[in-house]
Amino acid sequence: MKILRRTLRPYGKTAQAIWRWKRFSFNDAPPIFANSKPKSGSHLLLQVMNGFTRVMPYKYVDADPVRTIEKDGRRKTKEEVLDELKHVPAGVIGWGYVDATEENASFLTSDGRVNFFIYRDPRDMLVSQVFFATDMHEEHGMHDYYNSLPDFAARLNVAITGIDRDGLKMVSVKQRYEGVFDWLKQKNTMCIRFEGLINNRDATLMSMLDEVESTGYKIPTSREKALSILVDAIQPKKSHTFRSGKTGGWTQHFTDEHKKLFKEVSGDLLVRLGYEANNDW
Repeated sequence: MKILRRTLRPYGKTAQAIWRWKRFSFNDAPPIFANSKPKSGSHLLLQVMNGFTRVMPYKYVDADPVRTIEKDGRRKTKEEVLDELKHVPAGVIGWGYVDATEENASFLTSDGRVNFFIYRDPRDMLVSQVFFATDMHEEHGMHDYYNSLPDFAARLNVAITGIDRDGLKMVSVKQRYEGVFDWLKQKNTMCIRFEGLINNRDATLMSMLDEVESTGYKIPTSREKALSILVDAIQPKKSHTFRSGKTGGWTQHFTDEHKKLFKEVSGDLLVRLGYEANNDW
């Protein structure tokens, strides 16, 4: 039944879009791809994209993300990932977890396209990842190992340093964010802080609408109405990965020992990202 629903979903969503927009063609608005690193706000960004379909004529947001790494841990070839990106249907907003390889960046940042990338304070990301892998996703590669450790503090240590033994491989927090910097330096990519969508919501949403219109496309919905629609679309508690939806939660979980370890492993990562002025946090 689940497979049947997923098969029929595009047809049902397209019919809804035809009814909503009173049109059969959905080729006017620019192609959009919403990108992220895991546990960095992808589902928050996804809710905004669903709001976009009510602000401008898109059919729907694709149900499945384009991933660099399969759920079973297999890393896709560059050709496979690029092929998936190119086959997001016309008039459909795509999303996923895609690295800034030369091929991907060249395609996603080409003229006439909109490429959003959301990232998050590494400390909050680590806390979110540990809770998610330990309590919410039994199929996560770190689920069993995290649950074999005595407490959250021990799990957070591993999340910071990474691990590569006994068939387990997870990179350190510094290595995780190399991929973030790869997107931050790309032209024609709007990089969005998770914290911006939470704490500076309206201005961030308006900037996202500006990014769409920078392609030369004119959004048919007034800014006032568009902002109202997008604000209503943001409902973190409706995400199946929702835990707190807040920023700065890391302060409740990082001990002095965690802070020291994080600084040793990550160096000036937080300064480079603009989350701290120096390493005396």
